[in-house]
Amino acid sequence: MNPISVRMIISGRVQGVGYRDSLRLVAQALDVTGWVRNLGSGDVEAVIQGDEDAVDRIVAWCHNGPPGANVRFVDAQLIDASETYIAFSRLPAA
Repeated sequence: MNPISVRMIISGRVQGVGYRDSLRLVAQALDVTGWVRNLGSGDVEAVIQGDEDAVDRIVAWCHNGPPGANVRFVDAQLIDASETYIAFSRLPAA
């Protein structure tokens, strides 16, 4: 099965609540690759790559996030990734 790639911007109270580490753990459990990072705007950005079912499950998880998060909005866009990721990483803030 060909992987799909989704870029997300997650808005709300999503920094300082363990969102990135929690997303990384969920992604690893679902065998999804990509990356996550904080943005200067207070949002979180992520690129998720994997089979469609697993990516859909991650996107659904992002609407709630970990305990302590208060997600207001998730903008998830299907993208043509120019890169194939081999793991899920937490990147430095942008």
